Amino acid sequence: MKMVEKPLVNELYTHNHLQTNLTVPQLIERILDREEGMLTATGAVQATTGKYTGRSPRDKFIVSDEVSEKNVDWGTVNQSIEEQVFDKLYRKVINYLQDKKELFQFKGFAGADHDYRLPIQVINEYAWHNLFARQLFITPTAEELLNHQPAFTVVSAPTFKANPEQDGTNSEAFIFVSFKKRVILIGGTEYAGEIKKSIFSVMNYLLPQQNVLSMHCSANVGKEGDVALFFGLSGTGKTTLSADPYRRLIGDDEHGWGPNGVFNIEGGCYAKCINLSKEKEPQIFDAIRFGSVLENVIVDKARIPNYNDTSLTENTRAAYPIENIDNIAIPSMAGHPNTIIFLTADASGTLPPISKLTKEQAMYHFLSGYTSKLAGTERGVTEPQATFSACFGSPFLPLAPSTYARMLGEKIDAYQSNVFLVNTGWTGGSYGVGKRMKLSYTRAMIHAALEGELNSVETTKDSIFGLEIPMQVPGVPDEVLIPINTWKDKAAYKEAAQSLAMKFHKNFEKFTEASSDIVQAGPMYQGK
Repeated sequence: MKMVEKPLVNELYTHNHLQTNLTVPQLIERILDREEGMLTATGAVQATTGKYTGRSPRDKFIVSDEVSEKNVDWGTVNQSIEEQVFDKLYRKVINYLQDKKELFQFKGFAGADHDYRLPIQVINEYAWHNLFARQLFITPTAEELLNHQPAFTVVSAPTFKANPEQDGTNSEAFIFVSFKKRVILIGGTEYAGEIKKSIFSVMNYLLPQQNVLSMHCSANVGKEGDVALFFGLSGTGKTTLSADPYRRLIGDDEHGWGPNGVFNIEGGCYAKCINLSKEKEPQIFDAIRFGSVLENVIVDKARIPNYNDTSLTENTRAAYPIENIDNIAIPSMAGHPNTIIFLTADASGTLPPISKLTKEQAMYHFLSGYTSKLAGTERGVTEPQATFSACFGSPFLPLAPSTYARMLGEKIDAYQSNVFLVNTGWTGGSYGVGKRMKLSYTRAMIHAALEGELNSVETTKDSIFGLEIPMQVPGVPDEVLIPINTWKDKAAYKEAAQSLAMKFHKNFEKFTEASSDIVQAGPMYQGK
């Protein structure tokens, strides 16, 4: 990937005790010596993150300067700060870290496709954060490390607390991104996910400029080379559903779709651990071993992880290298997608568990990005909340959603990809009345979609959402497929469905550039 300007050079790069690209055993030694975490019975390192157990969107800012000013889609997601505010806080953090006895540096890459990969470096105050970075990004070969020239730098100082009045932040925590100086500055939060997602935001800025669609999705490939994408926000099932024993995993969360096909942006997986079991998710369960990082997972006296314990947060996580999954694509690349799945965890219980989308419906639902924000994925979220996140990844999109949507539409046309909307949320009623869709049913529906079994089955059109619903899916009871049939109170269903349709329409009003065909592909809300 071609860069315009080198990252800001600072004293940290010549720190007397800067530990560069330590091996996994070396990092684990440092973690234990520094008492940052403990070794569990599985061989994974367990660490906790204090009060910040999820992303902190209100504390993320992009520096407004001559590079970013005209490109970034400014607003509540992409909050702006002035360049001098960044420079002042940056200097404070650098001075703070210079006094540390040791720092940890990881040099590696984001992007498995060598034509589009980004050389990065991550400088950490914590050894366990550096292990996290090593497992989540792409580790260079010995030769690549010798010639490595970082094009973007992450500086993470979790124990440095900002002063909002003096530093121009919203709280003690901050995530500042400077595209001009190619630096990400993180402080005040120990949640490791900020490191991962900040690099993803950078890739979402850089890749579209090279005609590569960056995507918040998981991806896998079948024996015949057929590629599937799974879009969805945290908690909708991307990681779980893409870990298929009969298909090779390309990646679980972040991808690019360019001229060469689909490629993983990362080198690892960051899986939710809530209620994880070997029976339900064997690949993920078995992947958590030596070198993995368990974040906010409670362990017992025997140091056995208790994945059902939510006393710290429901957003418990495991970070592990993709090689810990048995069935992966090597390298993490494949061809162009045959099937695209939009995942939504609908807390209203009114969306069908699976439906086939026209191209126009695909564009509508991609721009809408509807789901229910699940407990623990962000601070303050304790129960599902209906939300619309453009392109199923609005928090990580520096550019206007229409940029990504246009590129997706062009690629659907070019490669004739089939698109399905899959509801992994509630059935038989809304949250609190109904129950979560069985994972076994969802797996059966997705298997049928990937195998082409739904291409010629009889469908029925939903009267409110306008979606084509298969009348039969192997392994799934027929009555589950039609949402209203699972509700005891039919009038309550219609009221809830109309309420959701209204929310779709209200949200879509901001997409004034959308064509009339795309607008009309939305729910048929009978508003007054």
